[in-house]
Amino acid sequence: MTKTPAITAYDAQPMRDRVVLITGGAQGIGRGIAQAVLGAGGSVMLGDLDADAGRACLREWQAGPRAAFRTLDVARETSVKRWVDAALAQFGHLDGLVNNAGIADPNRGPLHELSLKTWNRYLDTNLTGAFLCSKHALPSLVAAGGAIVNIASTRALQSEPDTEAYAASKGGLVALTHAMAVSAGPAVRVNAILPGWIATDAWKNPQTRRQPKLSRRDHAQHPAGRVGTPEDIGNLAVYLLSTASGFVTGQHFVVDGGMTVKMQYV
Repeated sequence: MTKTPAITAYDAQPMRDRVVLITGGAQGIGRGIAQAVLGAGGSVMLGDLDADAGRACLREWQAGPRAAFRTLDVARETSVKRWVDAALAQFGHLDGLVNNAGIADPNRGPLHELSLKTWNRYLDTNLTGAFLCSKHALPSLVAAGGAIVNIASTRALQSEPDTEAYAASKGGLVALTHAMAVSAGPAVRVNAILPGWIATDAWKNPQTRRQPKLSRRDHAQHPAGRVGTPEDIGNLAVYLLSTASGFVTGQHFVVDGGMTVKMQYV
């Protein structure tokens, strides 16, 4: 008689001995992901334009050699290559990449007034940056059997007026995710997280950090009963970066407290 497989114990530290690159990792959602990876036993190389915020992370975490930071402009290929090379020099291998860096301000005014320069700036940072980082990290990720997580947005699926550049960049990131999953598989898995309303005020550079001002109505809009936090995204990112999600690739996961499934009436 064929036996059912035995119960498998969960790994208490699913990221143990794993090294993850995180763009835009010094603040907001990126910092939340970095802290989740560290909490799960992993090591992180942060990349961010804000050097003060990056240094503050290392100072506040006191994680020793498990955390490193280097200034990074994801829209410049030379900067990306130097960043990946620095991570390899320090850690010796790469197991994961989180493409989180992006311009967070979605509203840029009416489409007929949107400049080509602004349009390109959004795509260069939010979309091309993910391509460049994936391109240069991929050989090491293939060698390790690693994973990529792209941080898109629920605005890839729904919109408010005057958000074309942001929405296009995030929608492109979802398409890039499934395209890379097919091209890089089976060696590397690629998935995307689409955050909704995430309160990041307390996760910024210490000079601008503050507690978020949220009303009962803000929380009540969510079927989950609250606005999201960077930890909510970090927890899912750890799962997608770890071997626990070995059969998951090419997918996008909405993390918005249920807002996008709640019917709205005016």
